[in-house]
Amino acid sequence: MTELLWAAAFLCVVLGIAGLILPALPGPLLIFAGLVAAAWAEDFAYVGTNTLLVLAILAALALLLDFLAGALGARRYGASARAATGALLGALVGIFFGLPGLVLGPFFGAVVGQLLTAPELSPAVRAGWGAWIGVLLGTAAKVALAAIMIGLFVFIRFF
Repeated sequence: MTELLWAAAFLCVVLGIAGLILPALPGPLLIFAGLVAAAWAEDFAYVGTNTLLVLAILAALALLLDFLAGALGARRYGASARAATGALLGALVGIFFGLPGLVLGPFFGAVVGQLLTAPELSPAVRAGWGAWIGVLLGTAAKVALAAIMIGLFVFIRFF
């Protein structure tokens, strides 16, 4: 049973790391599941409930940032509420179109949302640009939080 848990832990963490970039895989959740499996493999002797709770909060924060980043970026660049909503919807629709959809979905969603508010191209493109920057920063934050999750687990386990 222990070997199976370690194999599951390794597979989940590796898939989770890939999922930080690939749209079809929920990276932070897979990393969290892998770390729980690793803790379970050792009967939670080193990594316990408190650490797993912190890891769960970090995973949830990474997922939340991932979904909201485009909308927050659009708002930062002066977009309307419709543009921010468009960026969020664009990100959700973009999931079904792979990596290009995740990159371009928030941009086009913000542009369309802004055009629905005011039919001027320049502010709409600015809103789309803000959404795109937000997605990039959200991805960077997600990767950083995943690194913190793995680092915290390793630190608690080995030090």
